[in-house]
Amino acid sequence: MDFVLSGISACGACFFTNPLEVVKTRMQLQGELKTRGTYQVYYRNVFHAFYTIGKVDGIAGLQKGLAPGLVYQFFMNGVRLGSYAIIESSGYIHTDGKVSAAKSIVAGAVAGVVGAYIGSPIYLVKTHLQSQATSTIAVGHQYKHQGMVHALAAIYKQQGIMGLWRGSSAAIPRVSVGSAAQLSTFSSAKELITDLQLFEEGSWLIALSAGMVSSVCVVGAMTPFDVVSTRLYNQPVDHLGKGELYRGFSDCFSKTLKKEGLTGLYKGLGASYFRLGPHTILSLLFWNELRKLYQKYS
Repeated sequence: MDFVLSGISACGACFFTNPLEVVKTRMQLQGELKTRGTYQVYYRNVFHAFYTIGKVDGIAGLQKGLAPGLVYQFFMNGVRLGSYAIIESSGYIHTDGKVSAAKSIVAGAVAGVVGAYIGSPIYLVKTHLQSQATSTIAVGHQYKHQGMVHALAAIYKQQGIMGLWRGSSAAIPRVSVGSAAQLSTFSSAKELITDLQLFEEGSWLIALSAGMVSSVCVVGAMTPFDVVSTRLYNQPVDHLGKGELYRGFSDCFSKTLKKEGLTGLYKGLGASYFRLGPHTILSLLFWNELRKLYQKYS
């Protein structure tokens, strides 16, 4: 039940934040491996990107990749949050009755690795679909998928089963770092807010406030890995299924840093927060409240 509740809570958050995921993906691919001033800027900032995509691709364009997004959130976060809930319930992350920062970071990272690997094929398809745009505002490599099932079938047909896990070398560090930052800070912040008695015991405002603290930490730690992950998933491949731009995680990281500087690894930072911030807050709030309801009536 922990896995199911975790998946449902993540899907609830995804439905509201998917348009921001589309914006984030486009901004991270804009000017890929090009120095500032040498490429056309279609998306000046989060709000301009939101307006541009809505105007050119239509309102539906802002919900591109929603189906794989929901499937990814259900399975990846179902496994990730569900695993962490079991670890937390077993008492592993506590030392002398208090949340241990080191143990909660390790538990969050382990849960993240498992979730990332399982969800990697769906995240690959989601990235492809969200980067697809009208030619006048297209950035990054453009695939021609007609939907989630068509994309999965096409990738499998061209590259085999391993092609579906292309890019997982970036997904695993991305989610493990993000998961470690998110879940450790959420547990610690929730404990601190409870100890300070800022709200009534058991109030949903405790989880909401802890989620707000966690969201800032997640975005700061995760964005460079997120940029690398998006680019590895979206790069074109040759007939053997090998990437034409990057050999792997470290190659993408170093090339981006060399060509675009440190700011290249933080492209779409604003969009990342507008997307990851609400998603972190909502998913952790839903997760916490659903678990409380289940424990109350079970």
